[in-house]
Amino acid sequence: MTSLPATAWLPRVRAHEERADSLTAGHRSRKAAKQRHAIDDFLYDYYGTRPAVLRRWHPGVGVRLEPGPHGPAPHGRWRWYASDPDGTVGFDAAAFLVDRADSVRFIRRLLSSISTRPAFTGCFGLHEWAMVYRQREHRHPLPLRLGQQGTDAVVEAHQIRCSHFDAFRFFTPDAVDLNRLRPTRASQVDLDQPGCLHAAMDCHKWATKLGPAVPGELALDCFELARDIRLLDMQASPYDLSAYGEPAVAIETPEGKAEYVARQREFSQRSGHLRARLIDVCTALLDAAEPPAMARV
Repeated sequence: MTSLPATAWLPRVRAHEERADSLTAGHRSRKAAKQRHAIDDFLYDYYGTRPAVLRRWHPGVGVRLEPGPHGPAPHGRWRWYASDPDGTVGFDAAAFLVDRADSVRFIRRLLSSISTRPAFTGCFGLHEWAMVYRQREHRHPLPLRLGQQGTDAVVEAHQIRCSHFDAFRFFTPDAVDLNRLRPTRASQVDLDQPGCLHAAMDCHKWATKLGPAVPGELALDCFELARDIRLLDMQASPYDLSAYGEPAVAIETPEGKAEYVARQREFSQRSGHLRARLIDVCTALLDAAEPPAMARV
């Protein structure tokens, strides 16, 4: 157990809030103006990200906050925190696990499984193409770079190997049988792999589910990675992003494939580091709530 004086944790709170505000500024501004954004909105709609929640700094498992000049840390009023008589406040791992133990164990099992596998980098982002294959209506109100016929031709000219269920479930009916794999929710632990953009973006999902157990800096690292990956996900899609000033990564060409793979490998490395830190959070959570005789082997 580590105890932080206010002189140590208050600057971290301020830095975290400033960074979170910077990362979400565009979304908050557009929301106030009731404007939509085909790239950025995914992080908030699909993942249910709330800027106000993302802005809250948490110290993480095993850290207690000493009182500051204005009294105990505000965390004492938040869910899953406990206060001591001397005014120190800390995350209550045991209370959290009463509500989330199954989730914590699943997250650790999934992330540990992903970490043992090599990264597959031959998918070229074709999941987004399979989501519009032979379909008149599309998820985003944007034109297709190659038109419907050209888009369908790209899908038919490639082998599709999508391993991520939450991408595969949005394939059009005609595209389902073109996928070499049949990912399901039940097979997620067996199929998710570190080269998958969506599995990497999901670091933000798992950090969110682990909530206040995750140090604030790690939570923002995961969100920032998801934001960066989402841009490539859409640049490599069949949609024309010229309205947003974003160039295409034309995966139907050798040059586009090379750029996609290079950026995919970079994201795989970044997500690998974050995944390891999230696994450590899960392990610290489970260990902190178990008596010594029953600690994890």
